[in-house]
Amino acid sequence: MRLSRLAPVLAAAAAFLGAACDTRAATQKGIEALWEAGPRPDSLPVMKNADLPVRYPSALYAQKVQGNVTLRIYIDSTGRVHADSTAVVEASGYAAFDSAAITGVRSLSFRPAIKDGAPMAVSILFPVFFRHPEGKPLPGDTVLKK
Repeated sequence: MRLSRLAPVLAAAAAFLGAACDTRAATQKGIEALWEAGPRPDSLPVMKNADLPVRYPSALYAQKVQGNVTLRIYIDSTGRVHADSTAVVEASGYAAFDSAAITGVRSLSFRPAIKDGAPMAVSILFPVFFRHPEGKPLPGDTVLKK
């Protein structure tokens, strides 16, 4: 994608990331601002990796610490994640989780988003959940009963 076509998206992203988003409503407005910066795809990207390449930090795993990280990732028209465009939108509260999420998504591969039959680059929110098998469910987790 040419830098001139990317400029409105980057400007909207900078405004969104520069603002303190304390509420879900503020976050949603930021997401909508990013979408308004360019055309919406007909279909979203689909992850091709069989397994998520994010590794649970061993020190936090040993302590059974759990958390969530939300990243904004830029996926180009070939389905490749641009690591230099990855940003933490919602931190976990643990730098090791945030770093592990950023490092891991570099290895992701996607079937690109499609607009009018052609692949297109998009920026998406990508949540990463760190759950210990012996940990208690966190608020918002769905618990399946056996």
